[in-house]
Amino acid sequence: MMALLSRKHWIFDLDGTLTVAVHDFKAIKEALGIPHEADILGYLDALPPEESAPLHRKLDSIERELSGKTAAASGAVELLSMLAEDDCVIGVLTRNTHVIARLTLELTGLKSFFPKVSYIIGRGEAAPKPDPAGAMHLASLWNADSDDIVMTGDYHYDLLCGRNIGAATIHVDSSGEFRWKDLADLRVTSLLEVAELRNRLLKG
Repeated sequence: MMALLSRKHWIFDLDGTLTVAVHDFKAIKEALGIPHEADILGYLDALPPEESAPLHRKLDSIERELSGKTAAASGAVELLSMLAEDDCVIGVLTRNTHVIARLTLELTGLKSFFPKVSYIIGRGEAAPKPDPAGAMHLASLWNADSDDIVMTGDYHYDLLCGRNIGAATIHVDSSGEFRWKDLADLRVTSLLEVAELRNRLLKG
């Protein structure tokens, strides 16, 4: 536990991890005409460009609207502040676009923790999670080994992405159900729990 929490490079999912979850994926799929069982981005990217382009624009519009309805997740400010104070390197890896991710961070008051926009990776900069491309890109930017990286997220795509690069993984699940126990090195109900654990173990 101490070895995990003392790592210096942290990658965070955005929606549902750093921010309060507001996405209704069933409704989004219905609005886009996507089958319930399909992955949104995978389905859109498999369509011919003339069909996928307008749907991507519609998805961008939906996500932009949702960015104004969310807030910083419990413990996000506390944990990010602690990591910044300890000179940790922090990045965001999201299936949103880079532009919407930056807007969301600004609207939720978290933008100041990510002054380097190159550390915010959206679906336009790398293949979306669980593909490890985005996490590998951040590791390359940071010149960081996987054994010094923590991937934190609320969904199995996040955890798989972390596993795919050999990073430690933290599963944040406010319900406490933890559906993907085998993919998580640490399971918490909020980022505040991570901050408290880190403070207790590393600072006494």
